[in-house]
This record gives sequence, structure tokens and C-alpha cells, in this order.
Amino acid sequence: MRLAETHPEWLLGFEDEVWWSRVSQPHLHSWAAAGRPLHLVEPPTPRAPPGKAAEPLALACYGLLARWHPTDANAQEAIWLRFVDGRPVSTSTIAFLAWCCDQAAALGKAAILLVWDNASWHLSHAVTDWLRDHNQQVKSTGQGVRLLPCRLPSKSPWLNPIEPKWVHGKRAVVEPARTLTADQLEQRICAYYACDRHPRLSITEQVA
Repeated sequence: MRLAETHPEWLLGFEDEVWWSRVSQPHLHSWAAAGRPLHLVEPPTPRAPPGKAAEPLALACYGLLARWHPTDANAQEAIWLRFVDGRPVSTSTIAFLAWCCDQAAALGKAAILLVWDNASWHLSHAVTDWLRDHNQQVKSTGQGVRLLPCRLPSKSPWLNPIEPKWVHGKRAVVEPARTLTADQLEQRICAYYACDRHPRLSITEQVA
């Protein structure tokens, strides 16, 4: 992070994946009227209408906590989100990283200092090969945004500042009275983090 502070053209990004459940309720505290405490009851598993496919019980999501250099006139931080069909795998990870590069390029950044954990889909041959090829292409053409991975120590989620963002987000979007549809949940999450809603990443998506 000290290194990023010396490079105003860099962006500091803390990456992580999270599951958003439609049925499991988060632990939280809330104000309530006297004698009428708020109770969160885990709803029954929703069933699909006849002839229709069942909606997923939880949504997988990629997130990047992006922090601008403090000397920028528009210094700020933002969370970039992309939901994924299925679970995080190498292909969707590559698609998310490529998309983050596009986001950073739109801000005029030349590199993302990428802080993330040692998830298997981060360390896979497909992802590491793509990172190497991507950075070589950026270097040779002078176009695009480099990705500089920085791995966190094993079993140290508290070192990633995006982790508490997930906790607060889950408490903010909870619905005690009913089960949200996948679409409603996704809308609430994007609204809470004040980010645009984009099409879900697909594990079959091809990345150039």
C-alpha cells in the first residue's frame, strides 16, 4: 500500500468473492418498539412454480474495493461488483479481472495493485497464465492496465478491508418478512453499494 501511494497512476484494489443467501439470515442487532423485538426467521426453501426452473438459493459475487490515490482531485473509493452464474471459477475470475481493467482504464489508471487471498481459482494455471500474458501485452503495446497481484497470508480475512463491507451489506439488504427473488436481492445489493448493475458473468464466457 505504501508503494501504491508513490504511484498516483495506480489503483489499489482489494478483491474477494462472497455468497449472498436468499434464505439464511445474518446476525444483527436492531432497535425495536418496546415489547416487540425484531425476529429474523429463516424462511422455508422456496419452490419453483410448475414448469419453471428453481432460482438459486444463493448468489455468488465478485467484488473489488477500489481506492483512488489520495492526491487525486476526485479521491474516493468504490466497490465494483459482478455477479456470476454458478460459483467462482478460473474463467469467471479472468472475466472479472479483465472488466476491472476496463473500469480502471476509464479512470485513467495504468495499473491495479491487486490484493487478494489464496483461493484455488486465484492460483489456477489458467488465471496465472492469463495474468502473465495480459501484463506482457500491456507492456509491449503500451495500452491497457497492468495487474500486480499481492497475495494475503493464508487464513487472514481480517487483512482484507472488503470483508467487513460484506458483513454490513448483508445486514442492510436483509428482508425479515419474505424471501427475496434473486433479481430483487441483486438489485438491493447494487443499490446499497451504489454501483451499476451489470450482466452476470458466465463460466462459459470467453475472454480475449
